Formats: sequence, C-alpha cells, structure tokens
Amino acid sequence: MARMETNLEAIELKDLWRRYKDERDEKARERLVLAYAPLVKYVAGRMSSGLPSHVEEADLISYGLLGLISAIERFEPEREIKFETFAITRIKGSIIDELRSLDRVPRPVRTKAREIERANCGGAAPSETAGSYENQARRARP
Repeated sequence: MARMETNLEAIELKDLWRRYKDERDEKARERLVLAYAPLVKYVAGRMSSGLPSHVEEADLISYGLLGLISAIERFEPEREIKFETFAITRIKGSIIDELRSLDRVPRPVRTKAREIERANCGGAAPSETAGSYENQARRARP
C-alpha cells in the first residue's frame, strides 16, 4: 500500500500523539482522527468492491471511523509499529463487525448456503454457470 497522505507533517503528528497519550488532550485526539480519516476512506473503498450494491460506501466509512477511533485509543507509539498498519486491521474489523451485526442471516447458515451453491455449480462462479446454462438453452432450441 502506498503511504497514506495526511494533512499534517510527521513532526506535528508525533506531537499530537504525545499530547494525546501523555496529557489525554481531546483536541489532539480530534486532530488525529481528522489526520487519519483518509485511511478510513481508503479501506472502505477497497472493501466496498466485494460487497453487494445495496451496501453504501458512506456506511462503511462511518463504521470504519469507529474502528479508527478505537485504534487511536489503543495505539501504543512506544511499540514502534506504524500506526497505519495497526489502524487498518482495526478499521477493517470494525466494518466487518458492523456488517455482521446488520446481517439477518446467521453466519453458519450463510456458510452452508455457499457450500451448497459451490456443490450445485461444480465449483464454478454463479456468473460462469449462468453463461453455460444460456449456451445449453440455445443449443436445445429447434
């Protein structure tokens, strides 16, 4: 992944982290959320491509912001890992958790449905199967 651009210089970010972690400065926390908000948009955009069309990217962004806030609260700069690396996992997890909580179908049922679909389609993707069914129908016509 390319380095995420923030509106703040590295020195300024380091100062914000220090102020938030050492002094619990809420304004510093707000600035950190704003600085890393593009990371949420990036993750939500990547995740939205594999989801049904009724799932709005804006919803994913709002779920991801909860993950970003959690990441900022739990991040330990002294561990010397990049915040972006730490935050991406939290953001993705927050989005997935929220999507699962909104899903009316339990996970085991959805897993079983996928297994049945794969077995019925012979492992082919549904779009591939649809194309082959259409070809068979055309050949069967007089």
